[in-house]
Amino acid sequence: MSDTDGEFTVAELVAYCETQARLLHGRAETLTEETSALLSEIDSELATLESRLDDQAGVSQSQSPESPELRADDDLDALEALEADLTEKQAEVEAKQTRHDDIEALMAGYLELADQIETDAPAPTRALTRVMQFEHDRDAAAYFDDRVTLLDAATGGDDSDG
Repeated sequence: MSDTDGEFTVAELVAYCETQARLLHGRAETLTEETSALLSEIDSELATLESRLDDQAGVSQSQSPESPELRADDDLDALEALEADLTEKQAEVEAKQTRHDDIEALMAGYLELADQIETDAPAPTRALTRVMQFEHDRDAAAYFDDRVTLLDAATGGDDSDG
């Protein structure tokens, strides 16, 4: 905020939008790393599963007739547990990818808003209103767990009535 009139300047609002975009970019990078790690785990588990299936095929051909049934029940339980784990991890990857895409869109929106405000150079009050409306329309606060948005600061965290 400028010291002269207690009001934000257009330049400060542009800088705010750019800062929000940089913070979102960092969060998107973190989600990309987390997603990559999960995908690596999935690949490793699939390789393990493939190896177990290959081993099972080799063992079942050399076993006596009664032991494959007992082993098959144990293997089926293990395979079902592995499948459930893989399904859960795949859902987590999809959720992280969706969150990443949403963050990328919000980041691009903040940068576009910064450019618009800088280009249009509206009165500071009007620029502030545009930033807060942007944050309200996109539920920006939901993407900043450890940071207060301008809208949150202005409304005390209650923007339910717009």
